[in-house]
Amino acid sequence: MKFPFQVKLGKRMVATVVSRALREDIGEGDITTLATVDGRARADAALRLKDDGVVAGLTVLEAAFASFDPRTKVSWNARDGGRYRRGYRLASIRGKARSILTCERVALNFIQHLSGIATLTHRFVREVEGTGARIIDTRKTIPGLRYLDKYAVLMGGGFNHRPRLSELAMIKDNHIKAAGGIRQAVKRVKKARADVGVELEVGPDIDPAGLRGLDIDIVMLDNWPLARLKRAISAVRELPSRPLVEVSGNVRLENVRRIAMCGPDFISIGMLTHSAPALDMSLDF
Repeated sequence: MKFPFQVKLGKRMVATVVSRALREDIGEGDITTLATVDGRARADAALRLKDDGVVAGLTVLEAAFASFDPRTKVSWNARDGGRYRRGYRLASIRGKARSILTCERVALNFIQHLSGIATLTHRFVREVEGTGARIIDTRKTIPGLRYLDKYAVLMGGGFNHRPRLSELAMIKDNHIKAAGGIRQAVKRVKKARADVGVELEVGPDIDPAGLRGLDIDIVMLDNWPLARLKRAISAVRELPSRPLVEVSGNVRLENVRRIAMCGPDFISIGMLTHSAPALDMSLDF
């Protein structure tokens, strides 16, 4: 079974996302820039950090400028996954002033959003250092930006949960209810797709010891009280199928190390992608 996952950004994927974003933003034309800036004017712009953080999305920013005007050149002083301090000059952008101004917002939106995810992920990864637990994301991503969001998690030092529904069978509480029970749900998945890994979500109302005899690859202990978590992980470790252990639910920077000290293989955190604040940057001529 392949787990965790590590997504890759393809050029075509990035180009598609960037092209859609530019069409959305520009519409029939950048009225302000076309009216105020001479078409022959050229400019040099500096991209700088306004806060400390981990950078992600350099290729996306570069694609935003190149998609609109291939003559716009971006010279980098940074790398994806690098940590930089406030005021650091990440890149220089040179080209027609109109082109830079028209693409500025889209380019910044992408790199600030992705760098925010990478920065928050790095903070969680740093909190669990030395415990053996790995930080992973979820599918709680912005629609249409899943692979970019998950790539940013990788740049922050985390790992990826399944990118798509087709890559891992993940049986959750509603699946169990709809199927008529845990054993029925697992049996049906195995019968339908014996070639894929199976993860089972287990809430605090279920005794992990009762999972004996089930052929599962990962057990997700969801929303377990910290006081009961270590014992639950030990019970999962004793199952004959030797599944990996994932912990999820109500994970914060303030408690993630205590969760990690209980011994899970993975800690999945939705807020990495659905609540990470953008990393502030500026682009100035």
